Amino acid sequence: MTLRIRFLILTLLLALSLASCGGGNSTQQGSQDEESATTTGAEVSSCVGDADVQVRGAEFQEAACLEDLTTRGTQETGHTNPKDWAGLNAKETDNPSGVSGLQIDGYFPDDSRTNPNNGHDHDSQFVLRLPDEWNGKLVITGASGNRPQYGNDFIIGDWLLDRGYAFASTDKGNTGEEFYETGENPGDSVAEWNYRVEELTMASKAVVEGYYGQGPQLTYITGISNGGYLARYALEKTPELYDGAVDWEGNLFRAQGPNLLTYLPPAVKNYPDYADTGDEEAFKAITEAGFPAESEFLWEKYFDTYWKLTLEGFREEFDPGYEEAEEEYDYFARPQEVRDAVARVQNTGEIGKPMITLHGTLDALLPIGESSDVYRDLVEAAGRSNLHSYFVIEDGNHVDGFYDDYPDRLRPILPCYRAAFEALEETVEGGKPLPPGGFLPVPEEGDVVNQCSLEEAT
Repeated sequence: MTLRIRFLILTLLLALSLASCGGGNSTQQGSQDEESATTTGAEVSSCVGDADVQVRGAEFQEAACLEDLTTRGTQETGHTNPKDWAGLNAKETDNPSGVSGLQIDGYFPDDSRTNPNNGHDHDSQFVLRLPDEWNGKLVITGASGNRPQYGNDFIIGDWLLDRGYAFASTDKGNTGEEFYETGENPGDSVAEWNYRVEELTMASKAVVEGYYGQGPQLTYITGISNGGYLARYALEKTPELYDGAVDWEGNLFRAQGPNLLTYLPPAVKNYPDYADTGDEEAFKAITEAGFPAESEFLWEKYFDTYWKLTLEGFREEFDPGYEEAEEEYDYFARPQEVRDAVARVQNTGEIGKPMITLHGTLDALLPIGESSDVYRDLVEAAGRSNLHSYFVIEDGNHVDGFYDDYPDRLRPILPCYRAAFEALEETVEGGKPLPPGGFLPVPEEGDVVNQCSLEEAT
């Protein structure tokens, strides 16, 4: 299905009244075959608003009033999937709990079937959580990597819900290792990510207004990795929908480079030789591609977990006609059509609302010098540096879960992300200037898993 057709469908559906549900019941447009959600002891009979509030444009939705919308409660009631957020946090992370409210799960019209969550086998799934004690604000997120819609539940959702935010997250319209199969043309699947974020944003604002009796006073967008890319793109293309963003190590797409297809091939090609023999030329090739030499102790994990799969996935997305070995891929030797496909979704730096970016010095998937350093340059070149603050987190890597393996060599970024979100609030809501950003060293003492002070940046 092309993005234009999807847009026309959304426009039509927004004009229609859809049947919706509450208290654990489910309704699907045009069919009553879906089973109702299971009611558990952790569900309650009523919420502060109308549990039958409609998600405009949704093909299917089901709602439940829950005693606890955070992952501590939703894991018990089946309203999250821990596999979606596995590995993203340090095990000693302190998260709040006990936030009651309404959860709405569902999906928008889509003809792809990569997301198995909730037994639907249907893409463009979303989750909206509406706390009883609402602060008047809304946060939109998209999942990182190729994870489904619950990917941000633990690292982002719990904390925001405890602060009173309404929270909405999308699976971006495609998931899994073969996410690229959902598009008709090169770049379609990534382009759909941005469409689905905009779709969810508009629908969530209407839900908030219908549920609480007033629309959100402020709307923020945030995310990690591919979710950070979505936040960047949203503030570049549709800043009128948002009031600010926090970008946690966003993926960077640039038609002329750098991008994943320029720095991953040398890593995938040379790491096996380096691992087997310690070959200095192989090591040099990896570092010259952009990977910090200090991150060498992480390369085996990233090679096994991320490098090969990520390269293949995005190469298939933007250059499906390539038939040679993945490790021999040369982005700049490929036809112009490949760069044109990347250009469709590339970042410009032309943000229209305040944004704070964080990136770790030891990121071994999206190396900082090939991603956020470049993005900062784009923002400055676009004349938008007054809207941007950039923090470089010493010893931060791409996923906080690896901290548990190397507590003496890594630092979780999550507490700094939370501090950055509070700083964004102070700018947007309190009139304070954005923090100046800078290099944030590892503190000599304290709980690095749960504490971070942006004031220590130099």
